[in-house]
This record gives sequence, structure tokens and C-alpha cells, in this order.
Amino acid sequence: MKTKIYNFLTKPYIVILTMLIAPLFGFIDRNFVFFFGLGIAFTILWASNFDWSKFGIGQKITRKTVLKSILITLAFFIGFSIIDPMLQHYLGDFDLSSVEDIRGNLAGYISIMIIMWIFAAFGEEFLFRGYYMKALAELLGNSNKAWLLSAIITSVYFGISHIYQGVVGMVSVFLWSLAISLLFNKNRNNLLLLVLIHGFGDTIGLTLIYLNKESFISEWIQQLF
Repeated sequence: MKTKIYNFLTKPYIVILTMLIAPLFGFIDRNFVFFFGLGIAFTILWASNFDWSKFGIGQKITRKTVLKSILITLAFFIGFSIIDPMLQHYLGDFDLSSVEDIRGNLAGYISIMIIMWIFAAFGEEFLFRGYYMKALAELLGNSNKAWLLSAIITSVYFGISHIYQGVVGMVSVFLWSLAISLLFNKNRNNLLLLVLIHGFGDTIGLTLIYLNKESFISEWIQQLF
């Protein structure tokens, strides 16, 4: 039974069908879009007898990986502290209504932090890079060009999935996703590096919102330039 499920779900066209069908669940709840795709990915993982390497998890977390993730996160944070205000100038402000209730709310902040590390940092990287990007690249021929095209496609898809943050949110998330997808392209067996970068980046962002200081850093950086 497991083998039949695995053989079916790993057919080349299944990833395309999954990416096309998942958005339809948005008519019920936007979270269902994510959980449908994640359900397919975890079913494949289960049917493969939990072969994590099929999703790019082939290296353990080491001190070097943690340090590298922190440095990359800081570089991304500084870079997007410059890019985002430019995007906002033309595209309007981010819609942060989904996390507004954590401002000054310690219990809410801790709760969303736990949810973020599980479902955003790990879940989104496992789904969008470990499954969608990797499976699409293999479908397109598994060449370097195929991986680059897959990075662009999944980044567009990832950006659109953040439509609830407004147009500026979609564009910013697309650019961030493309950057992190290119990192995955360089090391296709170290998805956990991306999980840490995603988690540390969101931790900074959520902490600034909790402190009601999310615009402070970008304004300070703009003054330096």
C-alpha cells in the first residue's frame, strides 16, 4: 500500500496538480492552502519510510550551520530594511493585521513564536523548497537551469500565498523567497539551513512588532545612507 501511494504521489505531474489544486482551498480558509500541500508532502515522506533526504534534509544542524544562518539572516534583515521602505513608497504599507494582536501581548507573542517555528520556519521551507521547488526542478530536467526556473516559479507562488499582507507583502516575500531559494540551489541537501534563516528572520520581525518597533530599524538605516 505504501509503495503504491509513494509511486503515485511521486509521479512528475503530481506536484503541478498539488500547486494548482491547493489555492482552491483558499475559498474556505487561506490556511487550508498551506495544509493541503503540506499534507501531500508529508504523505510522500511517510510513504518513503521517512527518507528526509528526498526533501533536501541530508545534513544535520551543526555550529557552523547555525552561525552561517545567523549571518545570512542579519544580511537579509539589513538588506530588506532598505528594500522594503522603497517598495512601500510605491506599493503602500504592509498589512500586518494578522499579527497586530501580539503588540505588547507577551502570551500572544510566545504563542505565535512557537507556531511560527513549527509551521512557517519548518513547515513552509519543507513544503515550498523541500517539496515544490525540488520536485519542480526534477520535473523540468534537474539541470542548473531547471533549478533556477523552479526557484523563480516557487518564489512567485510563495509571494502570492502572502497576499494577505498586501501587494507590497507579496513583492517583498517574493524577493526574499527568491534569495533563499537560490541558497537552496547552491546546497540542495541542507534545507535545515533555510529553516533556521526563516525562523531567525521571522523571530526578529515578530519581536519588533511585539515591541511596536518594526519601522525603527529601517528608518535608522535610511538615515545612515
